[in-house]
Order: sequence, then structure tokens, then C-alpha cells
Amino acid sequence: MSQILDDYSFETIEAKTAARKFFSKVYAFMFGALLISAVIAFQYGTPDFIFRYFVEVTAKGTQIQPLFYVVMFAPLGIGLAMQFLINRLSFAALFGMFALYSILIGFMLTVVVFMYTTQSLVLTFGITAGTFGIMAVMGYVTKADLTKFGSILMMAFWGIMIASVVNFFMKSDGLQYLISIIGVLVFTGLTAYHMQQLKAFAHDAQQSEENKNKMALIGGFTLYVLFINLFLSLLRLFGERN
Repeated sequence: MSQILDDYSFETIEAKTAARKFFSKVYAFMFGALLISAVIAFQYGTPDFIFRYFVEVTAKGTQIQPLFYVVMFAPLGIGLAMQFLINRLSFAALFGMFALYSILIGFMLTVVVFMYTTQSLVLTFGITAGTFGIMAVMGYVTKADLTKFGSILMMAFWGIMIASVVNFFMKSDGLQYLISIIGVLVFTGLTAYHMQQLKAFAHDAQQSEENKNKMALIGGFTLYVLFINLFLSLLRLFGERN
């Protein structure tokens, strides 16, 4: 990887054009998914929708309905399938799975829209976008090899995912606060790391057009996941609830 990063021979007009084309696809996939999720979240993040499909109010209290568990955990399975089956699945199949993922995340975020004030959501989104943008630029322009840090951060990422699932049932505010603090550090670091990886791939002339299209989609998916998780971590730390 370091050899690729230190090789300035790829800085030709053709290579730069190819890299811009690649990253335009990456960001198109990412922002398209964010738009889908945001529209769904704000459209259906209402008390009527939440208490009709996700939460049932009974004489014994509130009870989470099965549909919410599907919306909560199905994206994890879809994301793993996309990552591990990228070479076996067609671009169309990966695109369909990404679209389904963003739709499910949108419905999951309806609970967030319901719980937090609009001002908190907008402010946190702006902070997330600024932080994400800075780390993405740093990951792209740095000459330091982030591979070692990336491996550590990926282990931390999966640790956070597992801890979040466990805490979903434990409902510990202290653990959730700790997860959110660590999450901000991990997700920002992973943004820089993945941008560097995508930059190296974009300048690899040996990759076929099909592979570049697939990797652009997976790259957009990865950045989308990091953005959403960074947003949720910041919202849990600083967001104001209704």
C-alpha cells in the first residue's frame, strides 16, 4: 500500500480524470443513500407511525413490535453480505442491496426523528458533515500510511457494533455514553482511513471498469455507514430530546 501511495507517477491528467470520475460515483452513491434515508426518516418519524408499527402500548406498558427488530438488525446482515460477496454478486445486485439498506436505515431513523428536536437534528447533521468532510480530505491528502491504524480502528468498529447490540437489551445509559464517545473517535478515524484506501484504488490502472464500479458503490456504502454512525454518536452526546 505504501508503494502505491508514494508513487507519484499516477498524477497524470488521465489518472486524475479517472480518479475524479471514480469519486464522483462514490459520493453519488453516498449522498443518494443519505437522501433516501433522510426523506423516509422525516416523512415517517411521527408518533402515529412509531406507535402503529414499532411500539405497542398496552396496559402493562410499552412493548417493541417484531417489525422494529427487523428494521434494526436486517441492515447488519445486508451490510455483511455486501462486503463478503462483492466478488460473487453483480453490480445490480449490490446496488439493490444498498438501496434496501438505505431504506431500512431510514425507517430506523424515524425513531431518532421522533425522539430528538428538529434543531438538534439539523445542528448535529451540520457538525457531522463538517467533521466528516475534514477527515475525508485529510485521508485523501495525507502521505502517511494509515493501514495499521485502519486495522485497529476496524476492530474497534466491530467492538462498538457488538457493544451497541448488547446495550440495546441492557439499556445502560453509562455504557451508551461511553460507546458514543469512542464511536466519534473511531468513525472519524475510519473516514480518513477509507478515503486513503479509495484513493489508492482509484489510481490503480489495472482495475477493470466493472471492479471500479463495484468498488465505487462499496466505497459510497462504507462512507454512508460511517456518516450515519458518526451522526448518531454525536446526537447521543449532544442532542436535545423532545
